[in-house]
This record gives sequence, C-alpha cells and structure tokens, in this order.
Amino acid sequence: MIDSASPEVGLQPFLHTRVICLAAPSFALSATDGQLRGTGVDGFYDQDRRLLHTLRVLVNGQEPEPVDHGQQGPREAVFRAMCRQPGDPTSAPWLLVTRERAVRRPGSGESGDVIRLHNVNSQEARFTLSVVAATDLADVATVKAGAPVDDVGCEQVEGVARGVRWLCPRDKSRVLLRAEALTTSADGRTAPAGGLPKPELLLDREHPGRAEFRWQLCLQPDEEWSVRLLLQGKTTTVAGHPVPPRLGVPWQTPEVTGHERMAALLKRGLADLEALRLAERSSAAGEREDQFVAAGCPWFLGLFGRDSIWAARMMLPLGTDLARGTLWTLARRQGERHDSFTEEAPGRILHELRPAETRHGDGMVLPARYYGSVDATPLFVVLLHEAWKWGLPEKELKLLLPHARAAMKWVEGAMGGDHLIRYGKGRANGLLHQGWKDSPDAVRDAEGRHIEPPIALCEVQGYAYQAAMAYSDILTALGDGGGEAERWQERACRLRAAFHRSFWITEPKGRRYPAIAVDAEGHPVSGLTSNMGHLLNSGILLDDEERRQVAEALVSEELRTPWGIRTRSARLPGFNPFSYHGGSVWAHDSAIAVHGLATAGFAAEAAALIDGMLDAAAHFDHQLPELYAAYPSPRFGRPAPFPPSCRPQAWAAASATLLCSAMLGLEADVPRRRLTVRPIAPSLMGLNSPYSVRGLRLGADTVDVRVDTHGGTEVLGIDGKHWHIAAPAPCTT
Repeated sequence: MIDSASPEVGLQPFLHTRVICLAAPSFALSATDGQLRGTGVDGFYDQDRRLLHTLRVLVNGQEPEPVDHGQQGPREAVFRAMCRQPGDPTSAPWLLVTRERAVRRPGSGESGDVIRLHNVNSQEARFTLSVVAATDLADVATVKAGAPVDDVGCEQVEGVARGVRWLCPRDKSRVLLRAEALTTSADGRTAPAGGLPKPELLLDREHPGRAEFRWQLCLQPDEEWSVRLLLQGKTTTVAGHPVPPRLGVPWQTPEVTGHERMAALLKRGLADLEALRLAERSSAAGEREDQFVAAGCPWFLGLFGRDSIWAARMMLPLGTDLARGTLWTLARRQGERHDSFTEEAPGRILHELRPAETRHGDGMVLPARYYGSVDATPLFVVLLHEAWKWGLPEKELKLLLPHARAAMKWVEGAMGGDHLIRYGKGRANGLLHQGWKDSPDAVRDAEGRHIEPPIALCEVQGYAYQAAMAYSDILTALGDGGGEAERWQERACRLRAAFHRSFWITEPKGRRYPAIAVDAEGHPVSGLTSNMGHLLNSGILLDDEERRQVAEALVSEELRTPWGIRTRSARLPGFNPFSYHGGSVWAHDSAIAVHGLATAGFAAEAAALIDGMLDAAAHFDHQLPELYAAYPSPRFGRPAPFPPSCRPQAWAAASATLLCSAMLGLEADVPRRRLTVRPIAPSLMGLNSPYSVRGLRLGADTVDVRVDTHGGTEVLGIDGKHWHIAAPAPCTT
C-alpha cells in the first residue's frame, strides 16, 4: 500500500488529504484517521518547527480501524475508529476509539490529543493501549523540500504526569509530551484522574528518540476510559519575532442574508483568518495590539509583506485595525541599509520573516528576514492610502507618513530610464522572480521560453502607479507645500505613458492585451496570463477601451475556467493545470480580477466569475484553498485540489470579503464623507430575492447595505445629511 503522505525524498509533501488544525503559530497535520506515522508533512508544529512527527495509537499492537472524522472550527478535529475481533461473524466492534485533537496558541493552553475508549462489548475487555511518539524537530522549509532529517534523542521525565522529553543538540529546542489519565463526571466533564496507575514508559533502544506509553487496561461492559496527551515545545526564534495575539479579532464580523453561498464562504474565510492571526511582541497590556495575518499554513505561517498587505486590503470594509497593525508591523522592519544577502535596501518593505534562516532545497537559502520582493513596497503605500479612505485616523496617517516617504524613495530608485519599475537578478541562492508569481518558471513567453530578470512585471507597474497617485493624494490632504505631491503626479504620468508604450501586444487578428512583463531588452513578453487582472483597479489603464480589452482577455476561453481565472492561457506551450503559476487557478488572483471587472462596469462578467468561485468553494467545504486546478476538458465537472496548496491561506480566505465588496460595488472615502454603492443585481447572480450585508465598517460607523430584486440600494447607519451617498444605476448587464 502506498501512502500519499510519503513522497519520494526531495519531493514536496501533499496536503490535500491532510486534516489541519491551526492556531497560529501552532498547527497540526495528519491523515484522516488522526494518526501521525512519521511520514511526509504530518506532525504537530510551532514557530516553523515540527514538535512531533509520530503519535500512533495502538490497541493490542494494532491501529484501530478508522470510521470517520470531522472538524469543529480551525483549531479542533475529532477522529473516530473501532476495534473488532477476528472471526466475529457480526463484524461488530468491541471497542470504540475517539481521538479529540486541539491546537492551542502558546500561552492559551496546551496542544494535544485526548484518547477516549469505550467498551461496547457485553463482556469484560482486557487489552493493551500504546501511544508511540517521536520527532525530528525539523523546520518547515526542510519538510517542504522533502529532505530527510534524523530523529532527536529523548529521555524520561518524572513529575505529576509521566512524560518524555526531546532535546535538539543543534539549538537547544525541546519538546515535552505528557500523558494524563482522565475521569468523566456525570455531566460529561473530564478531569485528571488522580491516584490511577501511571503508564509504563518504554524508550526504544533500536530507534533512539522513539518512546512508547503503555497501559494495561481492563474495562467492564459499557465502561469508558480516557487519557490526555499534552504537548509543550520551546524553539529558538529571532529577536522581536511575532507572537500569538492576546486580544480579539481586529475586524467587525458582518452578516450576509439572501445569498447563502456567499454567507458560507465569508463565515469560513473569517474563521480561517482568525486562526492565522499573529501580533507584535512589543504590544503591552492595556495598549492596542498590532495584529496581522500570517500568509498560510503550513509553508508560510508568518509575516509576508505582499500576502499580509493584500489580505489587509481585502478586509478594509470590515474595519481598518488589521490594516493598521499590518502597516506598523512592516514599518518597524522597513529596510534601512543595503545588504546583498537579505536584499535589504533603505525604504524597502519586507518580503518574509521566519524564525530562522531556511534552506528550501535546490540550493536556495533565505535569511530569517528577507526583502526579495518588488511589489510589497508600493503595495505598502497603497494599503496606507486605502486604509485612510476607509477610516484610518489622520493621526495614524501622519505617524506612518515617514515610512511611506521612504517606500516611495525606494520605488523611485527601482525605476529605470524608461520609467518602469524593475527587479534584477538577485543572489544566486535567493528568489529568481520577485513578483507574486515567484516560482522559477513563472514568467514565460507564448513559446514557453523562460524569461529571466531584469524584468518589469505588468501588475507591478499598476501598483507603482497607484502608489504614486495615492502618495500624492495623501500629501495634498495633509497640506504638502513643497510641491512633492505634484512631482509624484508627474512621475505617475510618465510611468503610465511608459506602460502604454511598452506593454501592449497586438495579435495578428487584432486582439490587444497587456504583456505579463517587459524583458531586459524592452520587449513585451507575449502570451495571455492572469496578471493583467490586477491592472483594472490600479488606474494605469488609459481609458474604457483599454479596460474593455483587458476584460475580454480575462474572460476568454483561454484564461477563464468555470471556477476562476487561469494563471496562464490553456493554449500556450508550458500550460499545466497543476503548475504553481503556469495554469492553476489562484483564489486571490481571480477575486482581484472580479473586483476590477465589477468596478470597471463589467457586471455580468464579474457575476459569472463570482458564481464560479462560489461553486469552487462548495467543492472545498466553502474554504477557498490557496490555489486549485481546472482541467481544460469539460469532462471534468469540478475543480481539482492542488495537492501542496496551503490551507488555510490568508489572501484566499480574505478573498471572501473582496468578493462581497465587489458584489456591493463599494468605494469609500471617509475623509471626504463619501460612499459609493453600485451593487450587482440579484438576477445576474442567479438570485430571485433581495440580499443584504449587515455590519460593514466605515470609519467609526457601522453600515448595512440592502439590495432589492432590481438592484436598487438602501444604506443604513449613515445619513445623507452628513454623508454623500452615491448609488449609480445598478449593474444589471
């Protein structure tokens, strides 16, 4: 039998069949029976380190037979199994085994499993229960690379509960696993069972580091017995590394009525984002806490500039506190000097923050603090401006202004003589590409040839243009008297003109579309890709005709699938529906395109894509994964999992809020007391009744939006006396 969780050495483990419990920075992954067998990605983790890779439950030396499993929110899972007697003609079980898993954030409880045994036989049952445990204390990057790691030795620990401890000789990281028998009261509550015999603890001499807890049990008919396995880990981290949040979520939870699938997607997305939250270590009791969301579980469970910024942007209709926390967390780590290894530069915004230096396979080595991103820096300024438009106080805006100024200075320095913003070749063992499509084969032309840096990416020009205009708007609002606002408008105009000259491709049959990139010689890189979808809301497109051309390319048969937008045209060499950036469908990428289409007035196209993404989410239990595959053949009637995809992933989870915002056509300007609502009519989305979204956040106000069957709107929570509420004709075509 081949275990899909046990790939060949050197291959990234698959995740699509794993059960994931998450409370960042801690998580656990296992097969659907709950067993951890020391293979693949399975294990309990904290701070990017695997605390346990083996935790097998055995009855009389055999694994119980799995029956089913279920999850109760992001943190908890329940696995049910049974034991049967060989030769029993009824095949009825004599023992029911329930395994309850919970992952807790450090400081809020201990992670682990509770094993519950129930004798359902009519006779007394005598048997041996064993729990086998081991670990390698591997870092997540090593696990992702499929690289083998030796197990860590262990020792017995005596105390209130018997336990075993593993200690890593490399960095003194350590893990403690304790076993605690439980009693169940009449009301169903469990408590430690004082006075009961401790388990026998066996250390395997043939396999140093492997430990076994063993109980000799005797259960009377209908009797139950339980034991709790408690896990504690202490790993080494860099100074100032983020910690679990101590406060509640930094957003308001809305309610969607009249659109059940959107409501289900939003509920699941917000639950996943809650589990992905982290916070700054420097936050003191009684002060506001700077929270952000980690990029994704398990591979990117930390601060990632681009990902965390995009997630915060998408969440702005629910409040600005997540944006504020994300901005300050990144601002404190903004580049101050030039460093060739970390690729730090003055003003540059961080790409990723890890607890320690990581080795990712294929020779790639990334430092704990890495700046190799071309888009996080302009996106930082875009987020600051949009957060201000949604109600971030002017006081915060002024405090963050020096960081925005430094970021724009970096953007200016990244612009070449042709006024385009580029990235060049970094160090040999760093990232080759520095946009959101950062895999080695992410940028290819229509012939399938790999294009290497220096490169100017199309969406990055849009971000830079938007950042320049946003920065100019901020300076103007704050009373800039030095002409800096006007100078940035001029730079934005030059960038826009350069984009118009350099990026547009005209095919022989007359179709025009923006290239994914401009190469080192200034030539546009041919071939339809999804990157152009990011341009629709950036302002860099010149007119309605260019927006129409982008919209038509996005919804063409080459890019559009029934469940979202492909990253690369299905008609091009190199297309692969299971390629990370060469044909797969990314949830955030498609949601950005949807929002851009809706804003640009392409309501029918946006509505069809919303419907498709909601259909995709239904196939994944209403949880949009990081990315998924759509076969080009219509014979496959559902999206396929992308096996190594993060689940949950921040901007995929936050895409639910962006889709909701696109559905309502929201555009806010709190400083000028303006709100625009241009919803998509229910009929375009296959609805026969009104829908509403209650609990949106507009500065200090809570706002409800109701949309009738014809697309007409009613806004509650603010009034026309103090606000200018614009409700253009509804989007019905």
